Amino acid sequence: LGRMKPVIVVHGGAGRIFKEREEGCCAGVIRAALRGYRVLKQGGTAVDAVEEAVQSMEDDPHFNAGCGSVLNEKGEVEMDAIIMDGKKLDSGAVSAVKCIANPIKLARLVMEKTKHMLLTDHGAHLFAQAMGIPEIPGEKLVTQRSRERWKKNLEPDSNPEEFQKDLGTVGAVAIDSEGNVACATSTGGLSNKLIGRVGDTACIGSGGYADNHSGATSTTGHGESIMKVVLARLILYHMEQGMSPEVAADTALDYMKTRVGGLGGVIVVNKAGEWAARFSTKQMSWATVKDDELHYGIHAGERHVKSVDEALASVSEGF
Repeated sequence: LGRMKPVIVVHGGAGRIFKEREEGCCAGVIRAALRGYRVLKQGGTAVDAVEEAVQSMEDDPHFNAGCGSVLNEKGEVEMDAIIMDGKKLDSGAVSAVKCIANPIKLARLVMEKTKHMLLTDHGAHLFAQAMGIPEIPGEKLVTQRSRERWKKNLEPDSNPEEFQKDLGTVGAVAIDSEGNVACATSTGGLSNKLIGRVGDTACIGSGGYADNHSGATSTTGHGESIMKVVLARLILYHMEQGMSPEVAADTALDYMKTRVGGLGGVIVVNKAGEWAARFSTKQMSWATVKDDELHYGIHAGERHVKSVDEALASVSEGF
C-alpha cells in the first residue's frame, strides 16, 4: 500500500480581521495546524487530527468558536460544530449547544456513539451529560470583546451586519498516511443572532464535507449564503469533475458571490494530498503543514513558509 504524505489545513474564519488581532489569529492557526500535524506524524487518523486542530482553536479566545464565541440576542453563547470521516461518510454534529468548552468533541461522540448525525440544544446537552463531558458556566466562554460587541449591536442605530464581517468560524481538513480524509468545523455563529439560529456549520455539505473518493473541505463565511449553495459539497463536486482544489474552491466561491451575494472562505484537500485555502472576503487566517513545511497567511495572495522545526520554536508555548 502506497503511504500518503499526511497533510493538514486549518482556517480561523474569513472576513475582516482587525489589525490588532492579526498576530493572535496567525499564531492560533499555526498552533492548530502544528498540533494536527503532530497527530498525523504519530500515526493518528485524519479524524483525530482535525478534532485536535479545531479543539486548539476553540480554546483560543481569538476565534469565534468555543471560548471567544459571539453572543446571541440574549447575550448567551450558542455553538455549532461538525466532524466528518471520509472513509464511510460518517458524520456527527451538534447545534445550539451551551456550557461546554469543546463542541467538536461532542460532535465526534455523536458520530461514534450514536446512530444519529445531528443533536441539538437540550438533547445535545443530555447526551453530553451521559458521555461525562463536563459542564462549564456559560460565562466562562464569554470574552470581554464578545460582550462589548453584543452591547454595541443592541444600540438602536447599530447595524449588526457591519460587524458580521469578521466571521471567525474555525475549521480543519486532513489526509492521513492511510489516505483517509476528514473535516471539522466549529463556530459561535453570528453576533446577536436569534435564539436557536443554526447556520451552515452544523449542516453536512455546507459547513464541511469529507469523502475519500474526492477529498475534504471546511467552510467559513456567511452561513445562510453557504447553505443556499451547499458550498462544501459543491467544491467536492467540482473536484470530482476534474478541477484542482484551488480552481474548485474559486469556482464555488465565485458562484456563491454571483448567485446569492455571499462571501466566504474554504480550505480543501483532495485525495492526492493537494491543498488549497481560498476566500472571497478581505481576509482569512489559514495555515497548512505538508512535507514538514508550514505555509500560512491572512491576506489575499499572502503566503509565508517556514520549516516545522522553526515554527515549533516560535509557538513553543502551548505545546
